[in-house]
Amino acid sequence: MELAVGASEATLKSLLSKLGSLLAEEYALIRGVRGDIQFINDEFASMQAFLSNLAIAGGPDGHDHQTKDWMKQVRDVSYDIEDCIDDFAHSLSPDPRGDSCLVAIRRTIYEIRTWSTRRSIATQIVDLKARAQQVGERRVRYGVKNPEPGKTNGLGGVTEYHAAENQQISRQLVRVQEPVGVKAGDMKKLHDWIVPDKNKKLGVLSIVGFGGVGKTTVALALYRKYGDQFQRRAMVTLSQNSDPELVLKDILAQVKPQASDGQQQGEDSISAGSKTKSRTAAVRRVLNRVCMQTSDQQNDGNAWDEMHKGIKAELKKYLKTNRYLLLIDDVWSSSTWQIIRRYFPDNDKGSRIIVTTRFQAVAMTCSVNEDNDIDHGVKLLSDDESKTLFQNSLSECGVTGDNSPERVWEICGGLPLAVVTMAGLVASKKMTSPGEWIKICDSLFPESQVCRKPEDFMRIINYCYNELASDLKTCSLYLSIFPKGRKISRKRLIRRWIAEGFISEKQGLSVEDVAETCFNQLISRKIIRPVQHCSNGRVKSCQVHDMVLEYIISKAAEEDFVTVIGSHWSAPTRSNKVRRLSIHSSDSKRAKMVDSMNLSHVRSLTVIGSLDKLHFKSFKTGIMQVLDLQGCKGFKDNHVKVSDICNMVLLKYLNLRRTDIKNIPSNICKLKYLETLDIRETEVEELPKTIGQLERISSLLGGNKKTRRGLKLPKEIKKGTMNSLRVLSGIEIIEGSTYASNLHDFTSLRKLAIYKLHKDRAIFKDLLSSIQYLGGYSLQTLVIDDESSDFLSTLDSMLAPPTYLSALELSGKLLKLPEWFPDLKELTKLTLSATVLGTDNLVLLSKLRSLFSLTFSVSATKQSPDMAAILAKSRSDSGGEIFVPAGGFSKLKLLRMFVPLLPSLNFSRKATPHLERIELCFKRFEGLHGLDKLGMLHDVLLTIDGEESEPTKSILEDLKRVSSKYTLIINEYHE
Repeated sequence: MELAVGASEATLKSLLSKLGSLLAEEYALIRGVRGDIQFINDEFASMQAFLSNLAIAGGPDGHDHQTKDWMKQVRDVSYDIEDCIDDFAHSLSPDPRGDSCLVAIRRTIYEIRTWSTRRSIATQIVDLKARAQQVGERRVRYGVKNPEPGKTNGLGGVTEYHAAENQQISRQLVRVQEPVGVKAGDMKKLHDWIVPDKNKKLGVLSIVGFGGVGKTTVALALYRKYGDQFQRRAMVTLSQNSDPELVLKDILAQVKPQASDGQQQGEDSISAGSKTKSRTAAVRRVLNRVCMQTSDQQNDGNAWDEMHKGIKAELKKYLKTNRYLLLIDDVWSSSTWQIIRRYFPDNDKGSRIIVTTRFQAVAMTCSVNEDNDIDHGVKLLSDDESKTLFQNSLSECGVTGDNSPERVWEICGGLPLAVVTMAGLVASKKMTSPGEWIKICDSLFPESQVCRKPEDFMRIINYCYNELASDLKTCSLYLSIFPKGRKISRKRLIRRWIAEGFISEKQGLSVEDVAETCFNQLISRKIIRPVQHCSNGRVKSCQVHDMVLEYIISKAAEEDFVTVIGSHWSAPTRSNKVRRLSIHSSDSKRAKMVDSMNLSHVRSLTVIGSLDKLHFKSFKTGIMQVLDLQGCKGFKDNHVKVSDICNMVLLKYLNLRRTDIKNIPSNICKLKYLETLDIRETEVEELPKTIGQLERISSLLGGNKKTRRGLKLPKEIKKGTMNSLRVLSGIEIIEGSTYASNLHDFTSLRKLAIYKLHKDRAIFKDLLSSIQYLGGYSLQTLVIDDESSDFLSTLDSMLAPPTYLSALELSGKLLKLPEWFPDLKELTKLTLSATVLGTDNLVLLSKLRSLFSLTFSVSATKQSPDMAAILAKSRSDSGGEIFVPAGGFSKLKLLRMFVPLLPSLNFSRKATPHLERIELCFKRFEGLHGLDKLGMLHDVLLTIDGEESEPTKSILEDLKRVSSKYTLIINEYHE
């Protein structure tokens, strides 16, 4: 099956929905137009059915050229009809209805006033009807054959799935793992390099190998395992056309103290083999030739330095006096490396730079201190390693007892990415016999051929994509919107899918549940890979391997599905009509490309970076449905105005997270179709009164969780408004507000997160009542940050607790847990901040039979006497020791405790039988006992004060000596 089928079916699905709505509305149409609309609706319903049959009957090589061209014509006319309908809905409101004389007068005035508009729309619809009719007739005239009933492709057809059976994949934790295929001796060598005893000079590790072999996996294993031992760290991903300025700005943003300690990026599938450093005379000759070729570029680099002294000064400020770790992933040219290299100072503190590249010649230029640099070549997997990786990948998909023949992983030729991708295919075709797998393998690599180079991998990924169901295919194409190496938030992606109309209710599930199912399916089929999990074991963010992304981008451009500007790959579209636009770079060159395009048909716009060169006047705002400007700057400089955005009346998804906006204008009420408004981590402190007029809003996200700043809602929200609200996150409930009591009305609410609560007893009573009421409906996640009041102390008075919660986060002074805690039978995630940590509380919590993760945290500061009281009571209640009781926490997999003083923690026999990971952060530590009794324990992560006491050091040394059954990682932090 061709990807075009998925794109075309998604287009028709959206169009048919709008045609149905248009026919249901009462508009004063020009005579005959309603019949034309009905004809178009019926014609395209038949076309959608035809496309579905094509999807099932498509062979492994896809469709012939005539069929592909006809499908393109269907898609193009569908887009144009959809534009016309959106213009219609935007330009006209339903005409007045009724039998009174006043209504008749109003209807006459309405018809006179809208005559010109209605006439223009009628003309367009007549023309589009003719085009639709011609497309239907052209299929027969040029021999686009009907698919034979019941016939599928010879290798099993499109792999279907049942949404109701695939709502959730198993909850998992990210484990500390050594890369498959890397020998223990090689990892020991890399460990000794990254954690030096004596040599404190700056060192560079060059990891070399072609695409998909596992370079980034090796690099990430080192970065994640040892990153916390560095005071500053950052990771960036490059490409053929990377802008050095943007790369350095990215690094700078990560190493600044207020920034997070780097960002987890993607990872190659698995790494293998090793290659020790070699500095022979031949290598030196190659190196000299490369340096001679780049001498002119070096001079240009010096001039470049003069232009960017500010960046250089800031990087020196944060790196010169600190031990730093940088991961520069996928360097394509020695010239780019030579430019950015001079910005990283050698500070004699044991700083390290890890570089991955596909080219040995580039690796040879990366040396900074020859005696302290390493070259590591990544090799293909052996047959045994391939088999192990294949079986492990299947088990991650929940497949046991696989009977597929060895040929399935042998055709991968030891390329880890190919092995993992084939495992995803096998997991999706569980009922396929060994004989059928042999046929599939032979169709990919005849006779004794195997996947020997990255180009061969495209055969495998092409087959795997062709096997996707049409909705999964469409969702896969959509991944081309995001840049290479970018972490993609699961929730962000799912909300965008829904806004685009790719997802519809099926098998009794809501659109949100079906979207979750699609996401889980793409993970199990290895199209996307999880790179970060939430503490509840669900995937938080994912990534697409760059070779898979290259394939997706080429297909998306071929089908005019997405147009990408500033991508790492050049993929020009075949049409001048841009429907979905993603701008990855906004420099002057890319800005000119955007200006030269026909932007009047853009329905979805994504901008990465700056808004400097973006002009909304170029877009036809009346049909825009998705606007994602996350992380963009430019609102303060008035390059873009939020009031202009509020004129995009059909907008469904608006993401302004981490932008520099300051307020939301009152004309936000124009966005009648808005489903998601994301203004988290912005300077917006309060929403206008008109926010209550957004009747279709489903997700309202604001505030800043890190800084505990809440978003003020209007003091009064009228009852009966925002009835579709499912997520309300980051709010502040202020004194005098009736909002706490009005929460009763939001019976569809799944998540409620309150970041600030004022000291008002009346609010406490109303809020308790609302939580109790919503707990009987859909509420699944409750977050309350109450460090400024005593609300949490009133929880025990709740008569009917929200027993269906799956996640609960409470932050505030909590000396005693509510007695109803054990009644939370479905709770999987519990986070308690500023809560007394003692054996009695653990005994109470151990009765939570579904609990997956448990987090305790206490921050003791001089400005917080309450926290000091919490610490003192924790110590007195525990008697200096905490015992995790036997027989409880039957499903707990993650235990985290972040406290200044951690009493001795003891695990009883048969306590936490499934515990996989322990994370502890402390200044003082009095012991950790009973780990040998935890049969499933895999990782123990200890983060300690760099100035730890002698008793703490002694305890840590004892732990190191007995940690053979689990991975022990000890990191230091410095205040």
